[in-house]
Amino acid sequence: MTMKEGEAPFVGDIVLEGSRIARIGPQLGEEADEVIHAEGMLAMPGLVNAHQHSPMSLLRGFSDDLKLMDWLNRKMLPAEARMTPEDVYWGAKLAMSEMIRSGTTAFADMYIHMNEIALAVQEAGMRASLTRGLVFLENDGGRRMREALDLAEKWHGGAEGRITVMIGPHAPYTCPPEPLREAIGLAERLKLPIHVHLAETKEEVAVLREKYGRTPTEYLHETGLFERVHVLLAHAVHLSERDIGLLAGMRGGIAHNPVSNLKLGCGIAPVSSMTGQGLVVGLGTDGAGSATTLDLFEEIKAAAWLQKLGREDPTALPALEALRMVTIGGAELLGIADKVGTLEPGKQADLLLVDLNKPHLRPVHSLESLLAYSANGADVDTTIVAGKVLMRNRRLLTLDEDEILRQASVRAARLVAGL
Repeated sequence: MTMKEGEAPFVGDIVLEGSRIARIGPQLGEEADEVIHAEGMLAMPGLVNAHQHSPMSLLRGFSDDLKLMDWLNRKMLPAEARMTPEDVYWGAKLAMSEMIRSGTTAFADMYIHMNEIALAVQEAGMRASLTRGLVFLENDGGRRMREALDLAEKWHGGAEGRITVMIGPHAPYTCPPEPLREAIGLAERLKLPIHVHLAETKEEVAVLREKYGRTPTEYLHETGLFERVHVLLAHAVHLSERDIGLLAGMRGGIAHNPVSNLKLGCGIAPVSSMTGQGLVVGLGTDGAGSATTLDLFEEIKAAAWLQKLGREDPTALPALEALRMVTIGGAELLGIADKVGTLEPGKQADLLLVDLNKPHLRPVHSLESLLAYSANGADVDTTIVAGKVLMRNRRLLTLDEDEILRQASVRAARLVAGL
């Protein structure tokens, strides 16, 4: 399943040379240094997680079933304040273990101690867009902006081109106008995208309305953000039709995080209205502290079912469209659609093999429906990034899973003690 527009699934071979796809087609029958026999499996583009906070995997299940502000202020922020750079490194590796196991090959991350996350990405062999989250609620003497600049200078194009960098003003409610414009200016000068949270909750909309007399979208629009740079908007749950109109024509798009939004009771993002306006929508998991799972197959289901339920229309967000969101859609959001997102010659060899030899994936009437509504991350047999096999036969090849699990248990217990 190449995910190329208008191309149906077919039985064939894929030839990889170095980090790229050299040829793809029916029964190529070529000699090769190594052959992966994948009879009964489906080859498809690697999944792209368009919004993540990977070290929050250490806080999985720590603060469930709470209202958003209680979840954030009573649990998440105090635990995150204890995180050391080493905690961030091991938390990111825990997240990457889960992502590789469930078919994610690229992800967009926003957090602190981003150098440690970059090192983890480099070692794991994944592809990532990394962002130092910028919160401007107190004067830090410009430290965060310097860290964002340092990240860009050190890691943009790093790990053999697998790492790119974005500039990350956290959200409209945490970024007053002056530092927000400074962050946008930095992105323009460095020719980097912007990664920002937008309108995740009704409370955020009310705060912006009271403070600036604007919706969060209007607030960002007035800076010229959507005309000046490529933008990745995370969540975008509470958007009016006017807000969606202001986004029309933007470079980039929206990372929809349905599982996190469901668990925190944030609401249903107007995805069908967004795509109807020509906006690009991808899928993200958000951090495991809220979503609990980083399995993008669960996000595919949730995204499709939410739109069908919210619009009371079973034709809303059909299976193929949901699959495009998590492949080429996510690649477009990360600004790497020229490299990944579809299987075609010349592109990077980021792909996965899904084992169809399972009762819940038979019979095969529609591969698109099986993947969107029945498959899960445990069905992924092999994960490949830039031509390198990261997992084969469900065994991780670039990460020491036993050591990661040991480190995660010890560090997580310290982070949450007494909270």
